[in-house]
Amino acid sequence: MRDILNDLEAGKLLSDPDPVRRAQIQMKTPLPKRFYATVSVAPIENGFAVHLDGKPVRTPGKALLALPTEKAAYLVAEEFAAQGETIDPVTMPVMRLVNTALDGVAIDPQAVLEDILRFAASDLLCYRADAPQGLVERQNEQWDPVLDWARASLGARFNLAEGIIHVEQPRESIAVLGAHLGQRAQPLRLAAIHVMTSLTGSALLALAVDFGELDAEAAWAAGHVDEDWQIEHWGQDAEAVARRSARKRDMMAAVGLLDALKV
Repeated sequence: MRDILNDLEAGKLLSDPDPVRRAQIQMKTPLPKRFYATVSVAPIENGFAVHLDGKPVRTPGKALLALPTEKAAYLVAEEFAAQGETIDPVTMPVMRLVNTALDGVAIDPQAVLEDILRFAASDLLCYRADAPQGLVERQNEQWDPVLDWARASLGARFNLAEGIIHVEQPRESIAVLGAHLGQRAQPLRLAAIHVMTSLTGSALLALAVDFGELDAEAAWAAGHVDEDWQIEHWGQDAEAVARRSARKRDMMAAVGLLDALKV
């Protein structure tokens, strides 16, 4: 199922899960020319479709590109409208996510749900540094409130460990998260939660965003505490900056779509 989720909608052009590698692959392949002049959103039964020159857009799998809310449809329409002389899918993270949801997640939402639970079984927030003290304190500051929320609001308790040695999580806690995810099994919503989970390494952070406990920036920061600490002390190269920027763009697209679906 992760193969399906790795930009299924873009085929060989965008098959790599690394956003920077995707861009490098894309650079080697001529981008398609923009073939439309106008972009619009049209109401349909049970949703809204994106139109190019009055014709409905379809996914690579030939499904109608339709979303349940007008706000969500406009997110995709705005990405089409922002294209210049060529169409660059790398700059259209919401469209790619929607295509993946409609062509991939909709086929087997249970498999995607289970993949999120696998992340939860080794969730980033459960693995703590034992030193240096500054990093320990930063992890505690940003991660403990999320674990407290999961215990108090979701009824899910998680065990902590120092270092990278695996710690077993209570089956009851994973089952509780599964029950909450089961209530969010709509393909678009589940796809957005999966993207946030994979980009942060934490199903708990993704669920905290979905529940409104964290905003996008707070979740992104919490998911990159260790990385930010390393950057502060050792710096980063240009490729790392580009990779981080592309990943954050995908994260914000997922959060934006999730918010738009709730309207």
